[in-house]
Amino acid sequence: MKVLVLNCGSSSLKYQLFDTEKQFAMAKGLVDRIGMSGSVLTHKPFDRPQAVVAGEVLDHIQAIDFVIGMLLSPNHGVISDKAEINAVGHRVVHGGERFTDSVLITADLMGELRDLISLAPLHNPHNIRGITAATKSLPNVPQVAVFDTAFHHLMPPHAYIYGIPYLLYKKYSIRRYGFHGTSHQYVARKAAETLGTPIEKLKIITCHLGNGASMTAVDGGVSVDTSMGFTPLEGLLMGTRTGDCDPAIILHIMAQEEIGLHEANTLLNKHSGLYGISGLSSDMREITKAAGEGNVNAKLALDIYCYRVKKYIGSYMAAMGGLDALVFTAGVGENSVDVRRLSCMGLDCFGITVDDEKNKGHKPGIGIISPDGAKVKVMVIPTNEELVIAQETERIIQSAKAGV
Repeated sequence: MKVLVLNCGSSSLKYQLFDTEKQFAMAKGLVDRIGMSGSVLTHKPFDRPQAVVAGEVLDHIQAIDFVIGMLLSPNHGVISDKAEINAVGHRVVHGGERFTDSVLITADLMGELRDLISLAPLHNPHNIRGITAATKSLPNVPQVAVFDTAFHHLMPPHAYIYGIPYLLYKKYSIRRYGFHGTSHQYVARKAAETLGTPIEKLKIITCHLGNGASMTAVDGGVSVDTSMGFTPLEGLLMGTRTGDCDPAIILHIMAQEEIGLHEANTLLNKHSGLYGISGLSSDMREITKAAGEGNVNAKLALDIYCYRVKKYIGSYMAAMGGLDALVFTAGVGENSVDVRRLSCMGLDCFGITVDDEKNKGHKPGIGIISPDGAKVKVMVIPTNEELVIAQETERIIQSAKAGV
């Protein structure tokens, strides 16, 4: 099956066309600055050089048509007819309590997705816009919504209920949901496959460390706790997000600075984290470089980042009653030697040790960076959320055809 995977933002569209039988991306790319001047499509077929094309793209419908045109292009395309696109899979950030699995998109379902906008106002509207656009551009092609939150739906109540009045949870569905679910699911399964052990027998902590960052305790293949909460703001220190923070702090800042809800939200999500502490950048590469050159605030930001990761490792080991594998993934997790080393430093007493030579010498791909014979396997596994979305899309469509 050929599945077009779409991840829509407010002014961007990321895409990959997957051959699910061969499990590889035939092409991938990005349409940027949708609805703005200077729109650009960056397109990379699997077997040819990258192509960059500029043009005015007014909305997501035009963006998808632009993408389809490139997929069909004699010079840059990978299919000869758009009828070869068998399905479209969409990343949808928030499924609430309603959606605990991927679902086939229908007209009725769209209404339910719109009801969830209040839970993810920064993400779900754009995901929905992408679905609407794809329906117009590929009207006869089945579409599937794959939710970031779905992998975490089996968390026990003691892990997802907050210490607010229970009536507010029931009234507004305020609870821990967790995000990056497709990534945590993928790398946990890859860890089990690499270790040659059924995932049902493993206790794994997955660290998705990118500009957005989260960690998950995976016990027997099930997410039993995760660091992001009601929104992606909770948990680890991130590129521009605060992570865990005393809620009274923001009330105090709002009063002292005389700012409103919108400004407070922007402060927490856009001007905090690595960027807010360092005053320099949200990019871990720049933070690490500056810290090495003696920048005090960059060093502080790096230390806080890794300390938070370390604390979550300890808490999730306690929650699961042990640990077999610790997995680093995503942009920072896969590429930062320093973050992996500092996050595991001092955890020898728990059987967690990083071999410096293996860590420094790790090449792109799956690798084990703990010493031979270590109690806990410390691993680096590249994530592939888009492949999970493609596979989920195929599964749901095949189930629908079979009447399951």
